[in-house]
Amino acid sequence: MAGIESAIKRGVDIIEIDLKKTKDGHLVLMHDRTVDRTTNGKGKVSDFTLSELKELSFKDSKSIGKIPTLEEALIISKGKIMINLDHAFDYWDDIMPLLEKTGTTDQIILKSGTDPSVVIEKYGKYLDKVIFMPIVNLDNPDALERIDDCMRLLHPQAVELIYARKDNPLPEKVKKIMAGKAHIWYNTLWSSLAGGNDDATAMKNPDLVYGHLIRDFGASILQTDNPKFMIDYLKDKRLK
Repeated sequence: MAGIESAIKRGVDIIEIDLKKTKDGHLVLMHDRTVDRTTNGKGKVSDFTLSELKELSFKDSKSIGKIPTLEEALIISKGKIMINLDHAFDYWDDIMPLLEKTGTTDQIILKSGTDPSVVIEKYGKYLDKVIFMPIVNLDNPDALERIDDCMRLLHPQAVELIYARKDNPLPEKVKKIMAGKAHIWYNTLWSSLAGGNDDATAMKNPDLVYGHLIRDFGASILQTDNPKFMIDYLKDKRLK
């Protein structure tokens, strides 16, 4: 919760949160299937009730508070920041009532690399209520075909592009294909997600990473674990 509030204060546009479901049906913010890595507990999130999870403490001394629910996160985010719900596809029948209850439906981004026809079949009833963003791996042989299907069937506001091969020619080509049609999103958390253009490299030379993705590959959304550093760079270069 403190991390969400900090992101809001820093002027971050979007946060990503991961969801898991408790034994008694509550949605909580947790990346892993188990609580072992991040808390002093052990076991699957699905084996705990919400009250039992609230008894756990975080291992990281800088993490304060208790494991939050999705509803708690929605309440403090309302009207302030967009929310990308990850690991959420299995929970949409539970998520929508919470979004409607908290009045946050128009702040939500759902993204997935699932085939567009499957997305429409399984989640079509939600697509006019939240923002759906496809993920396309540019290293796959059918990448351009997948982009065409996404644009034609889903009409997305943005598409997340992934590629590990540094010699991949498609990022530059896709920039031209998507110009004026949808935002391009790149993730710089790990080198394998954007051809070696990651946060670690950016800390040494942000123009080589963030600037390159924006200028050469048309990125207008960048996902980072270092928001202050990135925002300072973007402001300095008058890119934000």
